[in-house]
Amino acid sequence: MEDRIRVGVIGAGTMGAGIAQVAAQAGHPVLLFDTRPDAVAAALKGLAGTMEKLVAKGKFIRSDADALLGRIRPAATLGDLSGCGLTIEAIVEDLGIKKKLFSQLEELLAPDAILASNTSSLAITAIAAACQRPERVIGLHFFNPAPIMPLVEVVPGLLTEPELPERCGKLVRGWGKTPVVCKDTPGFIVNRVARPFYGESIRIHEEGIADMASIDHALKSVGGFRMGPFELMDLIGNDINFAVTRSVWEAFYYDPRYKPSLTQQRQVESGQLGRKTGIGYYDHTGSSAAPDPILGPGVAEAITERVLAMLINEAVDALFLQVASKSDLDLAVIKGVNYPKGLLAWADEKGADHWLRVLEGLQAEHGEDRYRPSPLLRRMARDKGKFF
Repeated sequence: MEDRIRVGVIGAGTMGAGIAQVAAQAGHPVLLFDTRPDAVAAALKGLAGTMEKLVAKGKFIRSDADALLGRIRPAATLGDLSGCGLTIEAIVEDLGIKKKLFSQLEELLAPDAILASNTSSLAITAIAAACQRPERVIGLHFFNPAPIMPLVEVVPGLLTEPELPERCGKLVRGWGKTPVVCKDTPGFIVNRVARPFYGESIRIHEEGIADMASIDHALKSVGGFRMGPFELMDLIGNDINFAVTRSVWEAFYYDPRYKPSLTQQRQVESGQLGRKTGIGYYDHTGSSAAPDPILGPGVAEAITERVLAMLINEAVDALFLQVASKSDLDLAVIKGVNYPKGLLAWADEKGADHWLRVLEGLQAEHGEDRYRPSPLLRRMARDKGKFF
């Protein structure tokens, strides 16, 4: 039965170890492989420590924790994965390396085994091109930390079997996850739609409208976001966030909507990457107090509306280009990045005509294609339509 197939996980870093834990928790026997044997040993030790903490907190009973750990075994070689019905790779984001791996896996695994990639930035179709049977290749993009974050983006490539997304969606739903299906386009749903949360916030800072602490405060207090963009970039790592932004921008043939920021590039070049280096946009060493937000009347609302208009436009354009269904687009940002509500539902609150006016005002002021409204937003504004 598919709900108990053996799962192979390639890559024993944070994501790989997390995916292995999720699969084992759902009852699957799991084989964890890495070209660095010490990485597998470290991952298994880390998982044992995690389970120990969960038992101490009463979230797991000892027998269940031990059973989960017992279902995850190290694989000494890639060949040990030959009996797996599903493999999920979570290795370096390098297309050449991934293609080589998938070509090797195809020779080892049964013809009906599923080959999945956890990539967040590379095309599934491009990875599958290395295989003789690309129809069994699919993207299963988990979010970090995989045991906690509920969203999984299910991404069929151009030649993926039509029924495979539904099969994989059912499988990960059985793992307690929320699957959304999306086209094989740059950034999939979340890493595409969420770009303005960071990019437009940096732009507001660059224009001198408000400092970083004030922008974070505005988006939390007025927008209801759990974290401000600068706080979140420091948590993610400015190197990672910048790399994703650059990847999406390049993949969309340098569309100005996704243009990276020189501010963030300088942050990366300086080595001030966020929490992991002790300093990023904020000082995380504890040696200085967090700055207080300073905002005049109405500024917090104006900042929030500008960022939100860009986010809504991105979600509307993804719907226009049939990247995903409207329900999956809204579900993805709620479950994947903890937005307080779906962006299309949010758009309906003030109406498409309101957000069109905001974007047209920004485009007129800046003269940049960055602010061009989606054709679907224009259509909805004209027809006084609602997304839901």
